[in-house]
Amino acid sequence: MKTPTLALSLILGASFAQAQTARVQVIHNSADAAAASVDVYLDNTLLLDDFEFRNATEFIDAPAGVSFTIGIALSTSMSSADAIFTQDFTLADGETYVIVADGIVSPTGYSPAVPFTLEVYPMGREAAVGGSMMTDVLVHHGSTDAPTVDIYESAVVNTTIVEDAPYGAFAGYLELPTTDFTLQVRDEFNSTIVAAYSAPLGTLNLGGAALVAIASGFLDPSMNSDGAPFGIYVALPSGGPLVALPASAIPTARVQVIHNSADLAAAQVDVWLNNTPLLDNFAFRNASPFVDAQAGVPFDISIALPTSTDTVAALARFTYTLEADETYIIIANGIVSATGYSPATPFDLYVTGGARETSTSAGNVDVLVFHGSTDAPMVDIVETSVPAGNIVDDISYGEFAGYLELPEANYVLSVESMGTSVVSYQAPLAALSLAGNAITVLASGFLDATMNSNGANFGLWVALPSGGPLVELPLPTGVEENTIVTSFTAYPNPAVDEVLLDMDLLFGGETTLSIQDVTGRILRVNSLGDLTGGAQPIRVNLSDLSTGAYWLRLQNASGELVVPVQKQ
Repeated sequence: MKTPTLALSLILGASFAQAQTARVQVIHNSADAAAASVDVYLDNTLLLDDFEFRNATEFIDAPAGVSFTIGIALSTSMSSADAIFTQDFTLADGETYVIVADGIVSPTGYSPAVPFTLEVYPMGREAAVGGSMMTDVLVHHGSTDAPTVDIYESAVVNTTIVEDAPYGAFAGYLELPTTDFTLQVRDEFNSTIVAAYSAPLGTLNLGGAALVAIASGFLDPSMNSDGAPFGIYVALPSGGPLVALPASAIPTARVQVIHNSADLAAAQVDVWLNNTPLLDNFAFRNASPFVDAQAGVPFDISIALPTSTDTVAALARFTYTLEADETYIIIANGIVSATGYSPATPFDLYVTGGARETSTSAGNVDVLVFHGSTDAPMVDIVETSVPAGNIVDDISYGEFAGYLELPEANYVLSVESMGTSVVSYQAPLAALSLAGNAITVLASGFLDATMNSNGANFGLWVALPSGGPLVELPLPTGVEENTIVTSFTAYPNPAVDEVLLDMDLLFGGETTLSIQDVTGRILRVNSLGDLTGGAQPIRVNLSDLSTGAYWLRLQNASGELVVPVQKQ
């Protein structure tokens, strides 16, 4: 039977009344479930009975100048002979010590299984050296599966206050003014926030105190017997249960990435965030959805070939620091190849803040315009159907034109250089039911593909906030080389099961009708046979299609007609 538990100070006072003494605080921080409660022996004397995880003793007198053994046993122990760990100590007279129990005692179930040990810090403090307006904090890294970390204070001083602290280390005392802080635990590269916590020293009236702040528990409990999750816990000089620092939100920004590099060598790429894959086999003319990304920390974006397993041979690498609560669009553009492209505008990432995921007005479509065609000159964009006139002036390669807040309608956009129309496109915002959305329209591809490895032809393409393949804006009807009809109507539009195309064909011949989704994927192709010129009412069955936007494409030898329709 175990000896009844006695107060530590009484045991030591009775046993070592005539000896030199040191001051000692013991903190239990082993997150191994097998060590959730332990017995602590000083030589053969039971010092602490059923000493629980995330608890601390008060500072007490301990023998100095003599060697003694601390034994750690499971809570079912009967004597010091049952100890699963022992460590010899000789304390210095008049010194103050903080002793933290860390690590794993179990042979299996933990990764990494860092062995149990007692970490010792001399020069401990029971009160702040700077008086009642200061709080001294000793930082200890006691999380077995956490990497070497920095601690960054983000609310008051905005600087790193602990740098490169490995597991088992004490970082020394921070002598802090007694106010409320926010602590970010970051990796050793200062590029990832592992966790964030409030440290309300002022709110809790901790002026004059000396504390021990401990990284405790597991970053990945699933790999550690579903043990206690990671947190920062504080031991008070008076001992007792450790106090958990409340978690604080990790600052984030919203980011969409768009692949608009028409270089064939970059047709598919891997995108890495620091050393972690972000987008695998990310294809040209595709966009990610808007996602959360950590803000306030510098991070690397690396662009690599789709076969990449790391960033060592990355095609390009860029470093950014995002602002908290900001929204960004990042567009990959330009040329990575050494030859075959003229001009060989270098690959780069083009970034704009103030991006939008929805329109600022419910009835509008907010349109961000980006010039991403490497061989296209400075251009204007002119709306010719309303006509609204110039809606974008003098936009050069690599520039964003800012948001246009447009009423939901169907538009025709003319791309003009020095007053001459280069090409025109339909922008059927109403037909595609885009009210409430914010979209990005990109000039993409090459005006002269023959000078650019026969790459993708120039066009205007749309990135939706939901991401996915970019949507091509079709050439408008009425362009000479695509003329097939003299007039047409499509009704009802939106339609439920059927839409009627009522048109006058300019020329007859073998004619096909295809249905495409907004990504350009062909869903159906129907032969209409050898049609004659003149009036041609054509009924198109939509009953098998899901609700959404589609293109009807009518084609014969004389040209084509592209009609946007909405299926209800």
